[in-house]
Order: sequence, then C-alpha cells, then structure tokens
Amino acid sequence: MPKVTMIHHVNVQTSDRQRTREWYENVLGAEFLDRGPARNARQLQLRIGSGEMHFTEVPEAKRVIGHFAVEVDNWEATLAHLDALGVPYARGGARPSSGEEPRYGTREDTDQYYTYIHDPDGNMIELVYHPLGLEDAAGNAVEVGHNAPSLRWRQRPGAVSNAVAEG
Repeated sequence: MPKVTMIHHVNVQTSDRQRTREWYENVLGAEFLDRGPARNARQLQLRIGSGEMHFTEVPEAKRVIGHFAVEVDNWEATLAHLDALGVPYARGGARPSSGEEPRYGTREDTDQYYTYIHDPDGNMIELVYHPLGLEDAAGNAVEVGHNAPSLRWRQRPGAVSNAVAEG
C-alpha cells in the first residue's frame, strides 16, 4: 500500500473570497499563493504553515464538518494576537473544571494547549500548541524539515508516466 506523506491542501467553500483572504492573512498569517490569472479566478489559494488551503467561492458557503487544526509556535503570543484582533476563542464543548480557563484548555496526556476559533464562514479551526515540541511514535524529537515559504508544488518531468508504468 502506498504511504501518504502529507496533507497537501484542504479545500473549503467561502461566500466572500476577499474577506476570507484578509481574515486568514490577519488572523493566521496566511500567504496568498499567486497561481496565475486562470487559477486565481477559480480559487483563492493560501499557504498556512507548511500546508495549503484552497477556497472556492459560492453564493452560500457550507461549513466544514467538524474542524481542522493548525499548530502555533507561541501560545501566549497567539492568544494576545487573537485578543488584539477581537477574535473570540473558546475551549469548545469541554467544560472547564473549577479554576480552569474557560477560553482554552490543556490535554491531560500531553499538556498540549488548545482552543477553537471560527472563520468568517463559520468553519471551526482548532489552534494547538505542543510546548515541548513534536515527537514521532518512537518518542524521537521531530524538527520541521523544510522552509515552507520557499517550497512550491511542481510536477517533476515524467512523474505521471513513471507512476502509470509502476502501477
């Protein structure tokens, strides 16, 4: 069985591409991906961290079922940024115990912080922070192995014909 190496992009609907672009750029630091006039006319494409989000504009956007999550690099700075922009956040359906913060929580097994926000079309986004870093299944520390802004997807010459021949 082939192995999935990463999630390339998530595509969601938007009712207003300019509003969506500005919100994702301001709130999550997204970068607009200029893919040329034809592609840009069909979709809004943004880089968020090492992944991409594509947005298709429709008159009445349907929300993503459930949510998607993004990792942030500084928990306190993230909350301060959300507060400065007036973006509400909450710990989701989990009810805080006495004395716990109602707007975010920590996972009992990892001490990972989490909270939820919503984009302008109502899609729920979980913000997570691993204060001790990421590790693989064997417990080894994992470093992000690339500089996302310097990457661009491009088909290698012969990739399709080679894949068909191997399949």
